[in-house]
Amino acid sequence: MKWISALLLSLVLCSCGGGFGGTSVGSSPAILNVSGWDPKEVQRNGDRYSPQDVSAMRRNGALGLIARSAKGPLLDEKFSDFIKSADREGMLVGAYHFVTMDQDPAAQAVSFVSRVRSTARSRGLSHRKILLVGDFDTKSSPDRLVRFITKVEELTGVTPVVYLENSAALRTSLSNASPAQKRIIRRAPYWIALYGPAGTERSMGETLTPDGLTEQYGVWNDWVMWQYGGVLWQNGRSTPKHYSTASWRSPRYFGNMAHPTERNVFKGSEGDLRAFWNRHGLAWW
Repeated sequence: MKWISALLLSLVLCSCGGGFGGTSVGSSPAILNVSGWDPKEVQRNGDRYSPQDVSAMRRNGALGLIARSAKGPLLDEKFSDFIKSADREGMLVGAYHFVTMDQDPAAQAVSFVSRVRSTARSRGLSHRKILLVGDFDTKSSPDRLVRFITKVEELTGVTPVVYLENSAALRTSLSNASPAQKRIIRRAPYWIALYGPAGTERSMGETLTPDGLTEQYGVWNDWVMWQYGGVLWQNGRSTPKHYSTASWRSPRYFGNMAHPTERNVFKGSEGDLRAFWNRHGLAWW
């Protein structure tokens, strides 16, 4: 009877992860993303970090760090220090550009690639590729995604990752994109943003999973990274927001970190992650 009970328990545990691509906080590769807003304030006892020293992130299990290069024309002043300190710790290094609505997305792609290259050279990074990511506003159109993606490809030979600031309008816009636009956008792996508890439930009470949200865009067949933990500014304090339901649970903080952090899981093994980084990363040297 004991082995039957154990078998039933294992089946239940496996079924809980089925709608989430088999990902979990404990077993999936961890990646953190940062910007000029980081580090947020210290909220508890634990490890601290700074743009000049991210060793605590690495000790807590983060394999990669993706830092904001700029928001439109506004350069992120902490970008250089973050990618240098992550490289020093042997972490995978990435860069993202927030594509604002006030400038041509192709022009922003030119600025983005130029800054990543010049910063990597000036800071003497090791010869590891830097993952390229475009972060798109909720008001973005399919054409704006296409123009950014194709310009990065033209400049580097690399297809960037796409991160979307989710909204109903953006989901409708992309789902109505032309077949030609969808083919181009689909080349860019989808980094999904979905964290809770607000935002994880549909109006009818049905839990919205990463797979379910991906389906609503009508572009990608799958997602590659999931930002399950974010941070909201509320009442003068950074409030951690993280996806946590009966089927997929996550802690309020990353490891024993004293600061709230933006957290992600990669859909695959560590080997898959490194191959993905190599495929969508810029060889800047």
